[in-house]
Amino acid sequence: MLQLTTYRNLQVFLVIMTAIGMSFALFFLQRYMGFSPCPLCIFQRIGLMIMGGFALIAALFHPKSMVIRLLLWLGSLAGIGWATIVAGRHVWLQHLPADQVPSCGPGLDYWLDTLPMQQVLKEVFAGSGECASIDWTFLGLSIPEQALILFSILILTHLLILWRIVRPATPTPLAR
Repeated sequence: MLQLTTYRNLQVFLVIMTAIGMSFALFFLQRYMGFSPCPLCIFQRIGLMIMGGFALIAALFHPKSMVIRLLLWLGSLAGIGWATIVAGRHVWLQHLPADQVPSCGPGLDYWLDTLPMQQVLKEVFAGSGECASIDWTFLGLSIPEQALILFSILILTHLLILWRIVRPATPTPLAR
């Protein structure tokens, strides 16, 4: 078990989970099911990609310096933390009573073209009717609820990585 939780193996796990999550979103939900991502879904994907990018750098270069490992960990944690916060907001919007759901807005492309970034973030987090709709469920969970569970697991993985940074694994003697 100790071999599976090495710093590098945990980083590879994050990269694999990023690839699986992005593939599921792109190939299954978008291409196969025909869903278009709402602004909150797009922001969750951005956070997942940021986490995956930092984890990929950490896995490929396997830095020995604790400072560099911590910086890569912080970047990765910031990405998945962002995705988790957005997913939590998304789940909250989906559970609002119908009369409290915000109306649909003009869309993320329009906001990015016409508004400053700070206003875009404000509009996205305010949510819209498209973010509150539940188009598909699996095991009774909506897509944002599934994403929130995945992201929570990835945050727990980050805690394990931090433990590996602070207390590196010691090699075990060969069994006789």
